[in-house]
Amino acid sequence: MKNDCGFTIDKEWFRYRAAAIIIENECVLFVKNELDDYYYSIGGAVHIGERAEDAVIREVSEEAGVAYQIEKLAFIHENFFTGSGTLGGYKCHEIAFYYLMKPRGSQALNSNSCNS
Repeated sequence: MKNDCGFTIDKEWFRYRAAAIIIENECVLFVKNELDDYYYSIGGAVHIGERAEDAVIREVSEEAGVAYQIEKLAFIHENFFTGSGTLGGYKCHEIAFYYLMKPRGSQALNSNSCNS
């Protein structure tokens, strides 16, 4: 985690996140990992000094192995929740910028961690 915009104090967790909404051929891409019991959109923490737009492009490239361009900012979501899985027992607060990505015309991904 290279200088993420987030922190943990005791059992409270905060993160500034950028996430992608990827729609190809009427399908929406969600991912899941082996540690958590839920699906989520590709994305992650914005680094200190990084623009949210640059963060979402970086995260999509890292997680899906393909390059996407941003179509537009879709919405900003402030979320308060009780953590589960890797965040079990934490009171969580997240501010996330969700970007609609321009379709590439293909559902093919180039990542060992994602299935197309």
